[in-house]
Amino acid sequence: MVVGFGAAGACAAIEAAAAGAEVLVLDRFAGGGATAMSGGVVYAGGGTPQQQAAGVTDSADAMRRYLELEVGDAVSADTLRKFCDSSVDMISWLEKQGVPFEASLCPYKTSYPSNKHYLYYSGSEAAGGFRDAAPPAPRGHRAKGKGISGKALFTALAEAARAGARVRTQTFVRGLVVENDQVVGVEASVLSGYAARIHRVCGKYAAKPGLYLPVLRKFLTRRAKALERKGKPVRIQARRGVVLAAGGFVANREMMKEHAPGYRRGLALGTMSDDGAGIKMGIAAGGTTGHMSRVSAWRFITPPSAFLGSVAVGPSGERVGDESRYGAALGHDLVTSHGSRGWLFVDSALVKDARKNLRSQTVWFQQLQTRFLLRRERVTASTVAELAAKAGMDGLVATVEAHNTAAREGKPDPAGKPREFVRVLDQPPYSLVDISIKPSIAFPCPMLTLGGLVVDEETGAVLREDGSAIDGLYAAGRTAVGICSNSYVSGLSLADCVFSGRRAGVHASVRRTRAHS
Repeated sequence: MVVGFGAAGACAAIEAAAAGAEVLVLDRFAGGGATAMSGGVVYAGGGTPQQQAAGVTDSADAMRRYLELEVGDAVSADTLRKFCDSSVDMISWLEKQGVPFEASLCPYKTSYPSNKHYLYYSGSEAAGGFRDAAPPAPRGHRAKGKGISGKALFTALAEAARAGARVRTQTFVRGLVVENDQVVGVEASVLSGYAARIHRVCGKYAAKPGLYLPVLRKFLTRRAKALERKGKPVRIQARRGVVLAAGGFVANREMMKEHAPGYRRGLALGTMSDDGAGIKMGIAAGGTTGHMSRVSAWRFITPPSAFLGSVAVGPSGERVGDESRYGAALGHDLVTSHGSRGWLFVDSALVKDARKNLRSQTVWFQQLQTRFLLRRERVTASTVAELAAKAGMDGLVATVEAHNTAAREGKPDPAGKPREFVRVLDQPPYSLVDISIKPSIAFPCPMLTLGGLVVDEETGAVLREDGSAIDGLYAAGRTAVGICSNSYVSGLSLADCVFSGRRAGVHASVRRTRAHS
């Protein structure tokens, strides 16, 4: 039995069915979860067919050495090595399930490529401090599809899963059934008829446009929960095992307040099902959690790529860090060190270049956000000193002078930004573009939780605090601690969903309970 039908749940179902198990997938709404809302990017390397076709040289070892810096202690060295060594196979497996990829390499650094490109640098591989660890290579494999590609990726996985498994939607799993210290099934609320149709509509519109309209999402969530309370209660037996793949907890304000109080001003990237229900079920069964304070906050400044030449500063005009790093690194620094406040210092030449590349480098939402920033979120002055006075930034003049002096003399950038992204900013008028993390529909800061249930890294079984495995219970995706639970770069969560989902599906399929036939 699989609880949750996103990427992790679909991959678990596919592998369990391939191993000969009878598989039942239960989803609270219509399936897709955060996967269908995502950019559909899978982090992969080591010489994938797409990399080879694009003329990219990469190796599993180089991929591992870079990810060691991002992953930290989230998983063991052996698990990370296994993840990297199996990366080429993972892309091949996804293609066999019908997921479309393409080798069109994006020629500029961006947070998300336009519809012309589907392979790109999706992390901090080329940023200062990372390229010294391993040769940089583009590893963001975007599923081919216009706009946001998550739907294309999930549609293929869902079709492959349905070919071997039964999928029951509009089924809210309330809890696990535990007997003799083993998980033997679930208790659920099943909706049908008119109630199921209304519930499905609530889930659909709470995802979008509810993602950008919190008041609407809150109303639809209350309505969906009211319907679930009236659903038909059922107990479903799991003869082999239960895989929890129900997402994270970014939609649960109480859990966010408890575990990550600094990250409550952003956009909850997920559906109303990302309310921690799967994590809480695992805890109730005796499981322990890890990395619950880790949240990815995306403060992307590209595209357009011209903004890589800007200087990011905090409230006093101090440098925030290397602007070429992945957007989650910038978001993390803003939240943890600068009170969620930040600005980009730019000159007129940079603004001109940004506007020049606006159409060619962006998809529609990126273009709207950039236009909003340049029109509404910008303070301008004829000199740096005047701009600093307007903004109340005592340290801005010194920061800009240090940056420009190093740039003119060819010396290392004070924040470690690679030379190819550095430019002298000396063409007035000068501006500060507000990139602070605050509630905003026009320039939101998407966030997702990275922690979850601690699992056995060989099997995906949920672990107790003493390290023993809970018989019959597995977890995958953002319900579990995984590859991306320390630091996120684009595509690493979906890659982990595939990796951990397949692992849990294989091992859950071979288990049989002691007490039930």
